[in-house]
Amino acid sequence: MQSPSGATTLVWNGELYNFRELKRERNLERKVGSFRSRSDTEVVLHLLEQSGHGVLDEFDGMFALAAWDNRTQRLLLARDRFGIKPLFLLEHDGCFWFASEIKALLEVPGFRPEIDLESLHHFFGLNYIPGSRTAFAGIRELAPGTWLEVGLEARVLGEGEFGQLAAGDGVAHESIEQAAAESTELLRAAVQRQLVSDVPVGVMLSGGLDSSALAALYAELRGDGGFHTFSLGFDDPSFDESPAARQVAQSLGTEHHEIRVRPERVIEVLRSAVSAIDEPYADGSAVPTWLLAESARDHVTVLLSGEAGDELHAGYDTHAACRARLRMRRVPGVLRRGLIRPLVDLLPVSHRKLSFEFKAKRFIRGVELGIPESHCFWREVLSEDARRELITSNTPVATTASLFRSLYESSTAVDPLDGLLEIDRRVFLPDDLMVKNDRMTMVHSLEARVPFTDIALARRLVGWPPSLKLRGLCGKQLLRRGLVGRLPEEILSRKKVGLEMPYSRWLTAELKEWAAEILLSESATAGGVLNSDSIGNLWEQHQSGRFDHGRPLWGLLNFLTWHDLYMGPGDPSSEMPAVRSPRHAELQS
Repeated sequence: MQSPSGATTLVWNGELYNFRELKRERNLERKVGSFRSRSDTEVVLHLLEQSGHGVLDEFDGMFALAAWDNRTQRLLLARDRFGIKPLFLLEHDGCFWFASEIKALLEVPGFRPEIDLESLHHFFGLNYIPGSRTAFAGIRELAPGTWLEVGLEARVLGEGEFGQLAAGDGVAHESIEQAAAESTELLRAAVQRQLVSDVPVGVMLSGGLDSSALAALYAELRGDGGFHTFSLGFDDPSFDESPAARQVAQSLGTEHHEIRVRPERVIEVLRSAVSAIDEPYADGSAVPTWLLAESARDHVTVLLSGEAGDELHAGYDTHAACRARLRMRRVPGVLRRGLIRPLVDLLPVSHRKLSFEFKAKRFIRGVELGIPESHCFWREVLSEDARRELITSNTPVATTASLFRSLYESSTAVDPLDGLLEIDRRVFLPDDLMVKNDRMTMVHSLEARVPFTDIALARRLVGWPPSLKLRGLCGKQLLRRGLVGRLPEEILSRKKVGLEMPYSRWLTAELKEWAAEILLSESATAGGVLNSDSIGNLWEQHQSGRFDHGRPLWGLLNFLTWHDLYMGPGDPSSEMPAVRSPRHAELQS
């Protein structure tokens, strides 16, 4: 869209939820005259023309934007503070390129894609690529909450941050009851803002507290449960949250849909899911989310999603582990390492979701590390040593834990847990969760909205100390208390499970033959990038039952699929699903 004066041209991808308020507060109609539309895009256009990147602090929404200022001959690029929407950059042969998909940049004349080895190292450590690097050397992603100005000669002239969230002083100035009531009202207002739509809005309902809260507040605002909810189910009970989702849906009276995730469908969908992301990405929730979005497209065009609830409410097991680590460190090291750890190591391997064996073995080793290093270790897929064996290159790269340490030391947080929550908001949330959420829905022409990222809510929650969010080792205290009477007690007291697939077991059964054909083939070295002996050892150890290597093996399968599509003979564009109209629109017509 171009302004009437021709001074500014805007390319906008996303939603600005407070555009009406900004239009009114800035007296835009008095300053620029009548508007040609009622869209957020036109408001953003005029705000940027008048104030430039200075106005970005006031934006409440999800977006990636490019605005050309014809007066200064400068291009402004910016991405929302939570990294909900992607924006990729490439400087090549004297030109500056940008796109919302890496696919577009791969078409730049003369650009030859090569693997970024540091990104590969971190990928096999986390099953996603952290930070602004991508899988392709030379292509980077604009960091969340960042603006960039580029001049006519394709040189970066300025760069800065906006809308960054800062932790408070670590002291609770309100009671937990007051904070719970206020935060719930802020979330309710956020849901109300994000329900504004000309098309049907549904909810991704996992059965966990975050998505259940959104569904409950949606029903409260409507006065009934006359909307669609969607959940995922697995045959393995330890991974299956569909009974909890069903209970929430029944309590609210929604029109509920359950999608079963089966291994044969995972095989069918994997190449398409990787093609939608353009990078190796092995979060076990990606394919299930693809299947949910595929089904939801028949009923809605917008989905509310519970991402960011854990990062703002201290909801992950690793947050509780941070507190437990401080207690365990009081036990003499000779007892921790000489008695407790050997006993924990005797626990038999379990393929159950977040089994006691898995958490105990991870925890007792992480206790010996520093605070950010332990936080990284508890999420680690393959150790640094294992990655050095797997990747044949000797190119020196920074350890993944050093990325966490750098962010932790740059934080102004007083409480150590606040520092870890900031790491999660700046790494895990944008580089893992938002990737899955955006790409798996957009590929089906769905828009995923994330009410927990509402700026008023986020600022308040980040400012409150962890003592209001985590009591003992139980997180999300504000959310649990604020939803009393709105959700069944069983839902309010449930432990976090999280969306994941039972691939550890599947890789010894239903997926074994398929996976072996990929992992044990000659092409498994990815053209000499990987060590086939290392892959074979991981496979053999997993099949023997001595170790659970489900996560690294799933990471390998995703990487090798990506390598075939982007570095080999595959064609990622051919794997994308055909664009289809939603069935609900056809029925209305």
